[in-house]
Amino acid sequence: MADEAKGGIEIHPMDQFIVEPLFGDGAIHWYTPTNVTLWLFFAVVAVTLLMVVGTRGRAIVPSRSQSVGEMAYGFVYKMVEDVTGKEGLKYFPYIFTLFLYILLANFLGLIPGSFTTTSHIAVTAVLAGAVFVTVTVLGFVKNGAGFLSLFWVSSAPLVLRPILAIIELISYFVRPVSHSIRLAGNVMAGHAVLKVFAGFAASLGVFSFIPIFGIVAIYALEVLVSAIQAYVFTILTCVYLKDALHPHH
Repeated sequence: MADEAKGGIEIHPMDQFIVEPLFGDGAIHWYTPTNVTLWLFFAVVAVTLLMVVGTRGRAIVPSRSQSVGEMAYGFVYKMVEDVTGKEGLKYFPYIFTLFLYILLANFLGLIPGSFTTTSHIAVTAVLAGAVFVTVTVLGFVKNGAGFLSLFWVSSAPLVLRPILAIIELISYFVRPVSHSIRLAGNVMAGHAVLKVFAGFAASLGVFSFIPIFGIVAIYALEVLVSAIQAYVFTILTCVYLKDALHPHH
């Protein structure tokens, strides 16, 4: 965590994000099981345990796990309905799956010794890219060429509309980039800061309690950030879906 070197302290906060094979020390290929693969699987298991195993009783008086599942369900359902309208509710299962997966992957990454999959742009880019392709295809399927009206600001003066159309087009294709970097960047930054404070605590000996207070505060903040980033990713997905369903300015 922290190494003594030349009379100073060396802390390597980015080492926690290194992708390593689960078996052996050879080269990593696309089919190689890695620590990323393992924790992606754990996130899927966590979602399954919460929404399938935890709610299997369908009790009138819900258990704790059923209460959590129902609260999450109601929260995302209301979000989708408010942002996209009734028409967007048919896509609720996809959006709800995204929310739960990101939320639980973020929380699993806070377990000491775990691997935070959502800190890797390779993971978040796939999630954001899937959203981008889905809403774009849906936009053309539902509206045909009328989907292009999303880029034509009819309320603006005619002379400005071509310029605004170029700006709108660029901002549209930047969506998956910002969508993925926002999630990965926030998660990575928080974990890196935690590692720095932990490195100081490990090197200060009897005074280690000083950075430990900082670790506790940052850890509490990271719990909040984990939930907020899942919410932000999901509500942006709803906004993009709304544009696909109702592209007219």
